[in-house]
Amino acid sequence: MNAPSLAAVTGAEGFIGSHLTEALVAAGHRVRAMAQYNSFSSYGWLETLSPAVLDQVEIVLGDVRDPGSVRHLVEGADSVYHLAALIAIPYSYRAPHSYVDTNVTGTLNVLEAVRAAGTPRLVHTSTSETYGTAQTVPITEDHPINTQSPYAASKAGGDRLADSYHASFDTPVVTLRPFNTFGPRQSMRAVIPTVIGQVAAGERTITLGDLRPTRDFTFVKDTAQAFLAVGSAPAERVVGRTFNAGTGGEISVGDLVALIGKVMDTALDVREDTQRLRPANSEVMRLVADAGRLRAATGWSPAHSLEEGLAQTVEFFREPGNLARYKTGIYNI
Repeated sequence: MNAPSLAAVTGAEGFIGSHLTEALVAAGHRVRAMAQYNSFSSYGWLETLSPAVLDQVEIVLGDVRDPGSVRHLVEGADSVYHLAALIAIPYSYRAPHSYVDTNVTGTLNVLEAVRAAGTPRLVHTSTSETYGTAQTVPITEDHPINTQSPYAASKAGGDRLADSYHASFDTPVVTLRPFNTFGPRQSMRAVIPTVIGQVAAGERTITLGDLRPTRDFTFVKDTAQAFLAVGSAPAERVVGRTFNAGTGGEISVGDLVALIGKVMDTALDVREDTQRLRPANSEVMRLVADAGRLRAATGWSPAHSLEEGLAQTVEFFREPGNLARYKTGIYNI
């Protein structure tokens, strides 16, 4: 009997990374999961996974900004899933150098390690924010790149590096570009946990930023399956290509809040908080995915509706132990 393949995951302690770790184990893989080094020996959301899952996971503390850490992570892996990134858009206005260090240089370190190790597959994570406000809808992978925040620019830089390594060195990289992922374990810097968390904590007056932008929300378990799909598809179908992962539907932030209120059976009073507003030219007003390329190459399609995903997310936040991990009373950037 062949040994299970080894998948290495950067950013494994985070929101999507922890769900991907679970999905990889469920699919029969062993996982070497990198959590960012810290002196508390905290493994983030990996600490909440079941013992049966963690039995197949080797957790290592490291940092994608350090080439040695990345080489150690990649050594002997059959596939690498690169999710480590700084992701909060508001903080990128304050600390753009940090975003370049992690999202550009960190990606370079992963590419170099995969190239040196001869790893058979690298899945690199992009973001729909690289498209900026939609010029045509739905957004295909051929849509122009228009980075409207330092965060988006840093992610686009990582994407271009990935493309260049495939072109220059035949590095077997595939880029997945998720649209707005949501679900259990997401940080309060995103709109859905911000609303659900405040309501679960007893608030009925909800403070948010701009209610007009529209987004294409994908449940995190579906996003994890998209990663698995491009990580396991035949190379000729996916390597060297970029794939959108989204539902093809869109909803405004204002309508989303109303839907959350309906799911939680709670009347909400929504008020604008000016500190939550992006600079005018930085706000991305419309994002909606065309995931036809991913569907054609791998057969992937989302299995959860927005309402189903919201119900599971509400259930997560209503668990007191989960809610206690969040600071619902402050603006989390």
